[in-house]
Amino acid sequence: MKRFLFFRPVVLGMLSVLAACGPIGPAHLQNDQLEYSRALGEMQKKEMLLNIVRLRYADPPTFLDTTQVIAGYSVSRSVSGAFYAYPATAISNYLTGSSTYTSGESPTFTYQPVTGEQYAENVVRPISPTVIIPLSLGGLPIDVLLRLTAQSIDGLSNFRGLGAGPSGGGSVRFYLLLHDLRELQLAGAMTVRITNDSPPDAKGDDPSKKPAGSNGAEHVYLVLSATSDSNLLAIQAEVRRLLHLDAQAVEAEIVYGPYPKRPGQVAILTRSMLAMLTQLAYEIEVPEEDIKSGRTPPTIGQLGIDSRPEVAIHSGPEAPDRRYAAIQYNDTWYWIDEKDFQSKLAFTMVQVLSALAATNHAAAAVVTIPAG
Repeated sequence: MKRFLFFRPVVLGMLSVLAACGPIGPAHLQNDQLEYSRALGEMQKKEMLLNIVRLRYADPPTFLDTTQVIAGYSVSRSVSGAFYAYPATAISNYLTGSSTYTSGESPTFTYQPVTGEQYAENVVRPISPTVIIPLSLGGLPIDVLLRLTAQSIDGLSNFRGLGAGPSGGGSVRFYLLLHDLRELQLAGAMTVRITNDSPPDAKGDDPSKKPAGSNGAEHVYLVLSATSDSNLLAIQAEVRRLLHLDAQAVEAEIVYGPYPKRPGQVAILTRSMLAMLTQLAYEIEVPEEDIKSGRTPPTIGQLGIDSRPEVAIHSGPEAPDRRYAAIQYNDTWYWIDEKDFQSKLAFTMVQVLSALAATNHAAAAVVTIPAG
């Protein structure tokens, strides 16, 4: 009986090891979904930032899609024991036991380069203004949105690039229009209306000439909301003048193109993702020696009422400890400051627009995590 009492703790200990070795999937599932989502998000930020820097130095951008993530787990467990019941044998000789437990993880990632027709659709083709403008309904600043995506609005140019002069070109009235639209947006004196009903005198357009994201059925209108505020009424009047609208116009249809085809329209010539990233690349803060040596052109200055670039990207021999996103290119670090909310918001908008431009995108990334 005494020998059994000595043996009982060993048996219970080995059984407790077996009981603790239950399914590991549910426990991992609680953390892995968030961790993989966070990792994918960080990777996309770095890829986008790297492509902007590469364009500044005339390197072609490269995009990789993560099509599948599979997290596999392996578990190995064993328990062994022995009992020798000899009266003259010491306890240490007739009670023995051992147990082992090992686990491992072997994730598999599948990447696919964006090429061919998908590259043309996602990167080269302009994004439809009927896709871009409704984003302002979610609270995104309409001035930042249009600075990023519009090459021109009703002939008011936002072109700022090589060969456009020291200030990078562009029209001061373009930025005055964006300032006015933002003031109206903040005051609730401007909104956007979306409908599937065609205008009464609308004519059919060639579908092959429509920008990315345009389905030919949805129509978007810029609406100047009623207000009794004299200051807001003056701003609305200025917007109508800049957009060549009737003095009493309440709304105007948003269409794609350099100029409106008929009265009551606002024509927005939108950019492609490639043009958008190239514009941001020209505004990067690069090392002065790279400009002097001819490796990259001078940084484009700001125009009119603008005081800073849409996304302020800094450079230096080392990145700061706290940064929103950072990459290393040719022994130089480039980063977005973690405390620069305006740049972070604009950069996030670029990523959202990139996802919206992918109208012919293959199936989204699949994350497979075993649950038991």
